[in-house]
Amino acid sequence: MDVSKILGELRQEREQLEEAILSLERLAQGRGKRRGRPPSWMVEAKKRGRPVGSKNRTTGLKTATATA
Repeated sequence: MDVSKILGELRQEREQLEEAILSLERLAQGRGKRRGRPPSWMVEAKKRGRPVGSKNRTTGLKTATATA
């Protein structure tokens, strides 16, 4: 059993673990507010309101309240 070889391998694994821990800590901290224009798929997902082609129902309510 070569102790120096085992120690070398363990040191190498320790370095890899430290790098992995550092990268995970950076991810956990999160990034600051993103700058620039958001991608187009994100803009489409955030749009609110009625879908295109739906009828505007507020005009029907106005006429119904006006006649009553």
